Amino acid sequence: MKRILIVTGQSGSGKSSALQVLEDLGYYCIDNLPLALLPEIVAKLDHENNLEQLALGVDVRSTRADMQEFDLVFEQLQKHGTVDVIYLTTQDQELIARFSASRRPHPLASRFKSLNECIQEEKQLLLPIQFRSTVHIDTTDKSVHDLKHTLLSKLGQSDKLILILQSFGYKHGIPLDADYVFDVRHLPNPHWDLELRRFSGLDEPVRRFLESSDQTNEMFDDIFHFLDKWLPVFAEGHRHYMTVSIGCTGGQHRSVYIVDRLKKALEAKWSIQVLHREMKHWS
Repeated sequence: MKRILIVTGQSGSGKSSALQVLEDLGYYCIDNLPLALLPEIVAKLDHENNLEQLALGVDVRSTRADMQEFDLVFEQLQKHGTVDVIYLTTQDQELIARFSASRRPHPLASRFKSLNECIQEEKQLLLPIQFRSTVHIDTTDKSVHDLKHTLLSKLGQSDKLILILQSFGYKHGIPLDADYVFDVRHLPNPHWDLELRRFSGLDEPVRRFLESSDQTNEMFDDIFHFLDKWLPVFAEGHRHYMTVSIGCTGGQHRSVYIVDRLKKALEAKWSIQVLHREMKHWS
């Protein structure tokens, strides 16, 4: 295991939202386990699974004795990777407003008469963990999206939209997971040239054939300019993935060529994954 994150902080400050962000980033997330059990569980996970990123949610439902032993727990976790503590905090009045709006009880509500007393006691209980925090985030004025961007920035991770470019053949059906579908069946078809039929859109003879067509170049330009204009807008809307599918008849020549050309044109700006769905049908 390479990286372990302990996510904690005041109840209502956004711990669950932070864990959801980390889960989207590929972290294996575990929430609300007693502190004393963490070293044993992490050791088991490290032994039995090839996990590189683990996030552990911790809150005041752990016992006071466990909280006081946090330094020991922290040192035991360091045997399995780099450990960072993310501590989330929020101003008292904002916390009170959040609990009032959600109508959910504070985890310490059974022990104290007022919400303010719960908040003050929780701060004291969390002090041993707060002292170890390497990432401290005040969520008072932050939306869920603001929290995500702050968290990504502090962890040094990218929030780039992932663009999935997929080629397919209409005769095998339109992909159900596509956000946008572009039909390129009207372009010159290498399939009817017997010397080109055995190649795919990734091969030089097919590329030369298609690039000699003004219609092909115009179609590529239109798709490229559409994506170049609108992908930043989609990214600002907090999209994690965008699937763009390019279809020709069989999914071997024209669609593959356009996908490959789009990848080369867009990869400097975006994280791109390529899928040629009909590759298994190529002869």
